[in-house]
Amino acid sequence: MRLNISTAEQWPLSPYLAMQFMEPLGTADSSVDAGWDYLHECWREELLDIVRSLGPGMIRWGGCFASYYHWREGVGPIAERRPMLNLCWDGLFSNHVGTREFVDFCRKTGAEPLLVFNMESDGRMRWAHPRDGEDRFGTAEEAAAWVRYCNDPDDALRNRHDPSGPYNVRWWQIGNETSYDRTGYDLDRAADATVRFADAVLGADPSVHLIAWGDSGWAPRMCEAAGDYISHIAFHCHYGSALPDSPLNDREYRRDPARTFEHLMSVPGILDRKIREMKDQAAPYGKRLAMTEGHFALRGRNRCDVLSSWMAGVAYARNFNVILRHSDMLDIATMADFFGNRWQVNAVMLPTPHGSGRPYLQPVGQVMRLFGRYAGDRYARVECGGDADATAGIRGETAYLHVVNPSLTASLPLTVTVDSTAPAGEMTVHEITPEDPAMEITPQDPDCFDPVTRTIPGNEVTLPPAAVAVIEIKLNRETVSSEKEAGQ
Repeated sequence: MRLNISTAEQWPLSPYLAMQFMEPLGTADSSVDAGWDYLHECWREELLDIVRSLGPGMIRWGGCFASYYHWREGVGPIAERRPMLNLCWDGLFSNHVGTREFVDFCRKTGAEPLLVFNMESDGRMRWAHPRDGEDRFGTAEEAAAWVRYCNDPDDALRNRHDPSGPYNVRWWQIGNETSYDRTGYDLDRAADATVRFADAVLGADPSVHLIAWGDSGWAPRMCEAAGDYISHIAFHCHYGSALPDSPLNDREYRRDPARTFEHLMSVPGILDRKIREMKDQAAPYGKRLAMTEGHFALRGRNRCDVLSSWMAGVAYARNFNVILRHSDMLDIATMADFFGNRWQVNAVMLPTPHGSGRPYLQPVGQVMRLFGRYAGDRYARVECGGDADATAGIRGETAYLHVVNPSLTASLPLTVTVDSTAPAGEMTVHEITPEDPAMEITPQDPDCFDPVTRTIPGNEVTLPPAAVAVIEIKLNRETVSSEKEAGQ
């Protein structure tokens, strides 16, 4: 089977296509609490190490939690911070992790921070006023003050808390899953609130990038209302099998691996259709897209064990290729929740209590690390025959071919060319190929899905069944020169 990388048509790749998001999940998953060392009031070093390895380009603070979050409760001396009710996820959140700690996590791991405003609780009054005397309603003035706290060199409150200088947070989101809750704002009220928030925030710092919520068919009206205030439209994508009678729940998936794999291979079509729908809605207005949350949604509240199997890893790899194919408009994307000790949709599993095991990457984390590390900075089209699922990126004099073998039983022989010419020299293959694709990662064998690197002479390579690989190819100098000329 021939795979040809065409360098004729390229576009820049955003560094935020393997983002993550951090949200205190209360009793649902220890999440932020599991990563924070309360004894020493700092992030667990082993968590920082594995996140550096994962390499997310951006990390978002928010989610449903944002709809009842008051940022002022999470700044200043930790000992003086007030715990808050975690209304969506139950329990209390200590606020030991707040703005400074979140931004510090991003800086230590090389990620760009994205903060989500409390946009009037997205109209969810049960969260805005959960009990007498409790006010969780976020205002535009509160949002603008948060931007000044982060970005204004002369902000008195931040300078009192942290005299080291501003945090320079460039990315902010207005509204989160607003359209998903019929008890919250309708489109007109959400659009009105978005404009008021954007006007106040840009008055505080006109240089920031604003993302508005636009899922569920809301994008056209939101684009019309917000106009030049916003650069991106946010949406989420939660998926399961696209086929009827899904086995991707509970323990049923273990009974018939072939049937399970078939259902998993139907998932990329869901993601592809969702992104196409959002592109069709946002493109006429010149807005770009931000999928600020995306992951499997299976029965069992994100804890289904099939997501720890390599069969799911193959589906995740195909999803990443879907994201890359839509990178002409898609700038921010994710395929997983971030870290915790319960949810199988996490990219990082973080055993607790401390000392009970080291953090490790779930299959989705392995895919995000592999494809993210070798994404390149320009997208190039791949002409592909047969069953292979492939995309390509280019950086400098190197092309990176991202290939998935979507067969559970058959090997995939490939012949690789660049602009119909065999590349000179060897190819380097970074691949994940477990002997048994139904195998599941465990804390006792956390390295079982680590990629293996091999060198291939010539331009022919065979990938085993259910293999996920990046093939690293050195471009000839004539190709590189022509690319530079085209870009000028």
